[in-house]
Amino acid sequence: MTLQELREKDVIQMQSGENLGRVDDVVFDEKTACLQAVVLRGRGHLFGLLGYDEDLVIPWAALQTIGADVIMVAADPPPARGSAAKPYNFCKR
Repeated sequence: MTLQELREKDVIQMQSGENLGRVDDVVFDEKTACLQAVVLRGRGHLFGLLGYDEDLVIPWAALQTIGADVIMVAADPPPARGSAAKPYNFCKR
């Protein structure tokens, strides 16, 4: 699967059914080349003219299923946004 294919899918929180947005970027460890997290762009206000909310960082391990149209995540409580987000390392070798 490519990053572009990931970006076309809605990310849904399994517990609440909330649509968290779409994948904008991925985070990986440059030393091990392991994926650590996906980044969802903050929601825009008035089409982005009034700015955006902080980005949402979801650990790769929280992704439960990547389906044809959606990505299901298990995250309770909801993941931190922006600078409050913790770095993750979920590479299992």
